[in-house]
Amino acid sequence: MKRNSVSRFFACGALALALGASSVCYAQTAGTSTDTQDLSSRIDALQKQLTELRSQMEAQKAAAAAPATANAAVSRPAPAAPAAPTIGGLLGPTTLSGFVDVYYGYNSNQPSSRQTDFRNFDINSGQFGLNMIELVADKPADPAASHLGYHVALGFGQAMNIINSGEAGQFASESNFDQYLKEGYLEYLAGKKLQINFGKFVTPAGAEVIETKDNFNYSRGLLFALAIPYFHFGTSAKYTFNSKFALTGYLMNGWNNSVDNNSGKTTGFSAAFTPNSKWSVTQNYLVGPEQNNDNTHFRHLLDTVVAYNPTAKLSFLANYDYGHDDVQNVSTVNPLLFSPVWWSGFAGYIKYAPNDKWYWAVRGEYYNDHNGLTTGTLGTEDHLSEFTFTLQRMLAGKLMSRLEYRRDMSDHNIFPYRAGQFGPVDHQNTITLGMVYAFSSADAK
Repeated sequence: MKRNSVSRFFACGALALALGASSVCYAQTAGTSTDTQDLSSRIDALQKQLTELRSQMEAQKAAAAAPATANAAVSRPAPAAPAAPTIGGLLGPTTLSGFVDVYYGYNSNQPSSRQTDFRNFDINSGQFGLNMIELVADKPADPAASHLGYHVALGFGQAMNIINSGEAGQFASESNFDQYLKEGYLEYLAGKKLQINFGKFVTPAGAEVIETKDNFNYSRGLLFALAIPYFHFGTSAKYTFNSKFALTGYLMNGWNNSVDNNSGKTTGFSAAFTPNSKWSVTQNYLVGPEQNNDNTHFRHLLDTVVAYNPTAKLSFLANYDYGHDDVQNVSTVNPLLFSPVWWSGFAGYIKYAPNDKWYWAVRGEYYNDHNGLTTGTLGTEDHLSEFTFTLQRMLAGKLMSRLEYRRDMSDHNIFPYRAGQFGPVDHQNTITLGMVYAFSSADAK
């Protein structure tokens, strides 16, 4: 279209020159004067046509330049503002997490010590208590990046006081040198199926764990408190055969000690079988010498946990424990004689969650301390049982509240009652209101 406009311009110019020449020739040949007014009109008309042609050419140039300008604007966008740094970006593969766990406990026996016996962690009676504050730094081993990882968990509160209460120092002047360390170990992933850990870690035994938020109920059951250890220090190697079966071997100092109380070692294994998404079975076995400066008498623990989740709302859990040891002070004839002792128990759990805000859970347990080793009454057989009902309500964000009723019973009068004017009784009823707030840097990634 641009070439046609230029051609029209030159054609009009040539026409103007021809008309001018024709007029001159006619005047010279005829010898007569041309009408001046008529010639002037023709010149004005030609100038008008030239002006219109110039306007059309300028408009066409502007239309052709507009898309080019727009394309240039699109191809050269304004630089974006730099993104603000995030917690996830600063931490990289490391995740920081933790929780705060507080409660109020009431015991109908109103013991003068203001403490509830035969319980773990929720021991306060008629008062508020700090169960635990936990801070965790975790970097799992990743076969696609670094094969080395770590896990460090620091804890504060009544739970940590109980967990490390039997810990000795490396020297006589020390006690509880790792009082606030719940776990601290390194992970190494050799290939995709073998993982090796080294350090302090919680026991593999039991259906319940130290963290309240990961259990069905607020309080810990009898099996958790009496039948199994809290933690170990040593090494473990886990081999995952496939998605359904994994086997872990252990070599550790013993039960609940970072510094060993003898030169022997505790060994064992965990076999985890998950046939499908609804069923899982874990079998644990630990064996080793646990008496002070004694490497000849071994303690055995057999622990079985079965989980069944028929639906997303309904869960069942079962736990069986059997322990055996050889200790002194059991025989009344010869207290120095080492005598066999054993304990066993069963726990069953049901949890139903109609939605993500509410759930209720019940737990029932029976525990037989045949020789009184774990309950502290050597030579006396104790039969304990308990029933617990827990109601959980999720509040704002990650704040969970749990209201719990529990009744403990025994075939002996072992539960303190008031100031002792009526003597101990064979039962206790407790009501606990717990609040747990959990947080994680993973939520900010």
